[in-house]
Amino acid sequence: MVLRGRINNPVLFVCDLQEKFRTAIYGFDKCIQTTQKLLKASQILQIPILATTQLSQKLGPLVPELQLPERTKIFDKSLFSMMTPELIAHLDTAITAESKGVVVAVGQKKSVALVGIESHVCILQTCLDLLAAGHNVYVIADAVSSCNRQEVPIALGRMRRAGAVVTTSESWLYEVMGDAKIEEFRQIAGLVKESKESTTLALQSLL
Repeated sequence: MVLRGRINNPVLFVCDLQEKFRTAIYGFDKCIQTTQKLLKASQILQIPILATTQLSQKLGPLVPELQLPERTKIFDKSLFSMMTPELIAHLDTAITAESKGVVVAVGQKKSVALVGIESHVCILQTCLDLLAAGHNVYVIADAVSSCNRQEVPIALGRMRRAGAVVTTSESWLYEVMGDAKIEEFRQIAGLVKESKESTTLALQSLL
């Protein structure tokens, strides 16, 4: 099993951050900003990214400012959970997160960081399905929200009780790295410094 810092086989899940939800979700812009930071970090650290849209024919694509890498697989769904049969098959058989010449073996359990919306619906159900499948789940609290702000702490509490780790974007990044001696550290530290203001605002707004 590949150990990347303190977290084994990290994967970033981006859930339903679509234009149609921009005016409906509390702190939507803060979720986007935190997700942008994690997307940049994931490319630096070679962390696989999977994304979903909810009924994209009706609700449209993901917001353009996310700038997902070209290789990112995006799954459209009607299920609330991101764990559709198509995504599960891809997670189990296609993700091989290469790092320093070492390939993550097919079928190994992943450590999934969850960002997106809504905390009490799609994020919650994805979290429960991932845990049931034996994966580790990290819910990034400064990158998830709901239409009603009051739903968020209740959903986070339920996910924590179910076995997920509720954490922040910066904490997760440093846990993924685990060591300041890795060659990617300078880039991640620079990214953290660059996004300091938006991170502070997201924490103040969403936590």
